[in-house]
Amino acid sequence: MRFQELPTPVYVIDEARLKANLLILSELEKRSGCRILLAQKAFSAFSLYPLIGRYISGTAASGLYEARLGLEEMGKENHVYSPAYKADEIDELCRICSHVIFNSIRQFETFFPRLSGVSAGLRINPCHSTQSGAIYDPCAPFSRLGIPREHFPAELPAGVEGFHMHTLCEQNSDALVETFKVLERDFSRHFRALKWLNLGGGHHITRPGYDITALERLIGYIRDEYGLTVYLEPGEAVALNAGRLVTTVLDIVENGKSILILDASAACHMPDVLEMPYRPPLHGAGLPGEKPYEYRLAARTCLAGDSIGDYSFDKPVEIGDRLIFDDMAIYTMVKNNTFNGMPLPSIALLRENGEAELVKSFGYEDFKGRLS
Repeated sequence: MRFQELPTPVYVIDEARLKANLLILSELEKRSGCRILLAQKAFSAFSLYPLIGRYISGTAASGLYEARLGLEEMGKENHVYSPAYKADEIDELCRICSHVIFNSIRQFETFFPRLSGVSAGLRINPCHSTQSGAIYDPCAPFSRLGIPREHFPAELPAGVEGFHMHTLCEQNSDALVETFKVLERDFSRHFRALKWLNLGGGHHITRPGYDITALERLIGYIRDEYGLTVYLEPGEAVALNAGRLVTTVLDIVENGKSILILDASAACHMPDVLEMPYRPPLHGAGLPGEKPYEYRLAARTCLAGDSIGDYSFDKPVEIGDRLIFDDMAIYTMVKNNTFNGMPLPSIALLRENGEAELVKSFGYEDFKGRLS
């Protein structure tokens, strides 16, 4: 079908934009020798894993179910990290993962005797923040994520082959270079006993203006100085600007300003809009006051604060019009929910030839199946 024929609400993944991102990441792998993993917590559209796997080295998971998905749908390197594992998960994780990363010495000592044929790592916390917003800062005070220097043993525990660090969120390579200097100061005494170093995610590598040269220099330094294989786990960079959320205007109500009621919801379909919070880009619209016709965009849920933001338009918006939010591939499908019984958006793929393919639709049974 054509793009305009897709039922709404619908996430539309743009194949051409996804490939453009993947090409950048693939070329980075080739030039620097690093290995890039898809962080599935940001983008888990597994129908595209065979395509993604042609460009990068594998997947990174945050738990058992993501690890299973990575193995089943991509089948390449499969890394897992969790703040804590349950005893009944470890044996299966060892069967399906190439790397298992532990958040504490206690968890490592508990489960390492059960590992076989798996590379074990520890997550470390450099306790060096380069961002604002504590909810997304693993280095914020009292963070549970990773082992800080003062709680790391003097001797590297036997069996540890790698370190994992994740501190960034939508940042450039300068923040990584700055953080690595702290990491090197506090932990490099152990580097030569390791095989790999995972620098986590949050690297906006495919964003225009990102300093890839500085990233390559850092990777080269780590490789040459310490002989380590460097892993990166971008999620956003894989699908950055490669998805849209298409919604239809159902009604227009007046209460001090004109409010568009949509069949899409911030709370249900793009929860980062409320969690960050942020104002998602809307195709063809402007800031309040920028264009002559201004509206507040809101959902049809009963949550009073389920508002997407204020936008202005060149012409009046009518009931039945379609609105297209940009950059809606990441942290949407993986975080959406059915609050109020809201239907989940369909998932579609926009092919490079302009044809739209409806990959999956959701209905009442998907809502009911989560409950009992």
